[in-house]
Amino acid sequence: MLRPMRHTPVMTSSTQALLERHQVWIYLVAIGLGLAAAGHWPATQAPFEAALWPVLALLLYVTFAQIPLLHVREAFADRRLMAANLLGNFVAIPLVVALLLLAFPAVAGDAALRLGVVLVLVVPCTDWFITFTALGRGDPARALALTPVNLVLQLLLLPVYLWLLVPSADLGRAFSLAALMPPALALIGLPLFAAGLTELWLEAAPERSLWRERLALAPVPLLALVVFLIAAAQAATVRGSMSVLLAVTPLFVAFLPASLAVAWVLTRLFGLTERAGRTLAFSLGTRNSFVVLPLALALPAGWEAAAVVIVYQSLVELLGMVLWLALVPRLSFASR
Repeated sequence: MLRPMRHTPVMTSSTQALLERHQVWIYLVAIGLGLAAAGHWPATQAPFEAALWPVLALLLYVTFAQIPLLHVREAFADRRLMAANLLGNFVAIPLVVALLLLAFPAVAGDAALRLGVVLVLVVPCTDWFITFTALGRGDPARALALTPVNLVLQLLLLPVYLWLLVPSADLGRAFSLAALMPPALALIGLPLFAAGLTELWLEAAPERSLWRERLALAPVPLLALVVFLIAAAQAATVRGSMSVLLAVTPLFVAFLPASLAVAWVLTRLFGLTERAGRTLAFSLGTRNSFVVLPLALALPAGWEAAAVVIVYQSLVELLGMVLWLALVPRLSFASR
């Protein structure tokens, strides 16, 4: 993630750039170590699971702390890009997800898989989307401005998407409002509130911007620790999910070119510039696994595959973004 100073993206440090360049392999190693730890200490699943929740809350906090939560109005400076972003992320992409579920009935017919796919694909990314936008010759300043709007809207609209895309019987079995509210408030609400307080503190004195830069180093190591703990706590589920992962792989792969096609069409429809079009492409192609992961982990017994699917999607996405960095700058993303 880019390190915003006074909400203007600057170059990442060499340490941060190194972490982001190799993050896919870092996460894969973390998963392997988690599975190995569970195999070596099979009786320690409970401590791994207990440690997961505070680490995940900390990950969400440092992620939210990179978002200019108090500067929502800045997102509307480029009205055409904002309109394309809203139509793409909150109308077109959910429609794409619905069509993909129709195209892959094996995934749609499994309640846990369908729920995991819907949770992760209908919400736009608010973190590494900015990094990939910068590396892919988009406009990171505009990307940064879009993130608070995308975050607020996805939290408001996620229940609507679940109601529309998940059968009501499955939704009722998976989600109990009484059971879901405590983890949702603790793992999303509290980090979001703390990030808002942090932004107030950072903006009170210009010299404090150094702390935002230091926080920007934390997401990759923290996400690696999260996937390590998930693999260790859910080792049996992960090992038994190979057929599950094979089933969802084509759907996740198909999502990438579909989202790119939507971005290309919207770029022309709204008359976006080349850099704005690329920014939109990375916004539609990246998803917010961090925010929905706590919801999946809070599901009752029998729904563990949903969390595995969400973690797996982030790995597929990262590999896809490596390809996009070579592809998107070569495509014509300017309106004609």
